[in-house]
Amino acid sequence: MSTNEINNKENDPMLGLRTSDYYFDLPQELIAQDPLEDRAASKLLVMDKKTGEIQHHVFKDIIDYLEPGDCLVLNNTKVIPARLLGTKEETGAAIEILLLKRRENDVWETLVKPGKKMRPGARVTFGDGRLKAEVLEVIEDGNRLVKFYYDGIWEEVLDSLGEMPLPPYITHKLQDKNMYQTVYAKFDGSAAAPTAGLHFTSELLDAIEKKGIDLAYVTLHVGLGTFRPVKVDNVLEHHMHTEWYQVTQEAADKINKAKESGHRVICVGTTSCRTIESAADENGHLKECSDNTSIFIYPGYKFKVLDCLITNFHLPESTLVMLVSALAGRDHVLNAYNEAIKLKYRFFSFGDACFFTDKMPK
Repeated sequence: MSTNEINNKENDPMLGLRTSDYYFDLPQELIAQDPLEDRAASKLLVMDKKTGEIQHHVFKDIIDYLEPGDCLVLNNTKVIPARLLGTKEETGAAIEILLLKRRENDVWETLVKPGKKMRPGARVTFGDGRLKAEVLEVIEDGNRLVKFYYDGIWEEVLDSLGEMPLPPYITHKLQDKNMYQTVYAKFDGSAAAPTAGLHFTSELLDAIEKKGIDLAYVTLHVGLGTFRPVKVDNVLEHHMHTEWYQVTQEAADKINKAKESGHRVICVGTTSCRTIESAADENGHLKECSDNTSIFIYPGYKFKVLDCLITNFHLPESTLVMLVSALAGRDHVLNAYNEAIKLKYRFFSFGDACFFTDKMPK
């Protein structure tokens, strides 16, 4: 590249605002299809977000990068078996309903496949008929409001008939449902796992706490918009999905304490990051709250609370790559991803992890 080309690139006002600026070529074989038996045995790429320096480790070594007084923020949402396979009552056609967001009175916002034939009034039966559904309305993005009918307890019916809603790029069948849950999952409501948290074992979390690091648990119910591709060329035109979050007073106190005492707030995953950045006031202070958020973080965003981020490797041109680029710089992030590809790191939900830090031990 000539000097003029470099200067033109640096002076490009749209640099970082085009979806294509976040493209990288990912070989299909690097998309992890199965979880590791030992959650903490995955690879860990550590990058200094300021200098771009990279180190390679195993995930359990994350404890060496955490310091007493730091606060680790984790999303304790629990994935529900949100994928329901049934048949259309009138025709017997196979129908898949994916639960996205609970409304009221057994009404859910859903994704229905195939959607075209599922107009308001269409009915679906699942399994032995213990569960039935009726399409009430077609809403934004072609999603459907669906009302469910059943006897007994909803959670038990869903657990017996539903499947884990694995992302579309995972084609293998999951042998153990629990491997798509974090070990600290607590509150039902997600259509996808907060996958950065899948690397933690109970033993590792205990060791981290014993070292003097606070664990703050927040909740954000992850929607399928996490996997939805950005379909516009200009990042500023992208419309984010909304997700419900909650921050308890206990979590707020721990996060505020770390900030006020000059220690770091380290988020486990982009969902924890979006939660605290949505909940914080202009000064980065948190208090007990719950709300819906459609926060979109891309380069130029000034973080109010988060200092460092533990996360997985994300899809090319995704809002998640944009979020990480806002923290560590687009060039640094793409360099880290290309290095990970070269060293055959495993990508996406069941893949390896990276830690974007501000302190590299010598």
